[in-house]
Amino acid sequence: MTDRPAGTWTDDVARSRRRVRPWRVVAGALLALAAFLLGHFLVTNERLEWDVVGDYLFDPSVLSGLGTTVWLALAATAIGAVVGALLAAAQLSDFAPVRWAATLYIGVFRGIPPLVQLIFWFNLAYLLPRISLGVPFGPEFASWDANDVITPVTAAVIGLSLVESAYMAEIIRGGLLGVEQGQRDAARAMGLTPAQTFFRVVLPQAMRVIIPPGGSQFISVLKGTALVSVIAMADLLHSVQVIYNRTYEIVPLLIVACLWYLAVVTLFTFGQRRLERHFSRGHTPAAHVRRPKHIPDGKHTPDGKHIPDGATA
Repeated sequence: MTDRPAGTWTDDVARSRRRVRPWRVVAGALLALAAFLLGHFLVTNERLEWDVVGDYLFDPSVLSGLGTTVWLALAATAIGAVVGALLAAAQLSDFAPVRWAATLYIGVFRGIPPLVQLIFWFNLAYLLPRISLGVPFGPEFASWDANDVITPVTAAVIGLSLVESAYMAEIIRGGLLGVEQGQRDAARAMGLTPAQTFFRVVLPQAMRVIIPPGGSQFISVLKGTALVSVIAMADLLHSVQVIYNRTYEIVPLLIVACLWYLAVVTLFTFGQRRLERHFSRGHTPAAHVRRPKHIPDGKHTPDGKHIPDGATA
């Protein structure tokens, strides 16, 4: 190793930090201009009727619809996650018929649009006038009128859960496959049982891969609950539709719905970030490591580390 003149790397770093990038200046100016024009439009356009937005933002029927939207998204995600985990396990099974059945299930419910599925389940009584429990081709133990069982709530839960389970199955399967086989082999060599290996070694590492797309999928379901308004379920969108069908203040009421959707999605996104940080402990990407803002004078290595005077690089 040879000595380098003092301040060599410091000068290089200083020059790189003083470098002006014109495209960044132009991009920043364009973004500032766009933000100003958007703000000017939102403030000066009287047709947005912000006073009406304020009047209905906390309306009891709107808040009730918001609660229904959140509850429906949570229920569909919970059911979809459980069924999706079973489907992911089936796809990873060595038993071919089970693997084929899971693949067919995922292909069907990912391929049919959610709106079509919601309408289909809501009209299930056309195919099955009565829903019964019993032995196939044998005695019945109980029977119900399908119109009494398939309400807008049950149709929405069934439709959204089936779609969610198909997507969650692929997300969970990808997370499990993302854990190297060597981790399982090492756990087996340490004497851990298959259950201990899964819950202590595989699952914690898989969660780092599962949570980001899983959280995004939950947000998609939360926004997708707006589709249930077509089957007359009193969600957030349906609640504002009922109001503007009476008052004809369409745009302000849609702004109310947009504001609540944005607020809820932002809240759950914050929770998702917290979960990601929790399961990513010890795996922080190098890009997130904070670098010191000030580099002291003296000798430096190419990676910016300071070398005290008198030492060699």
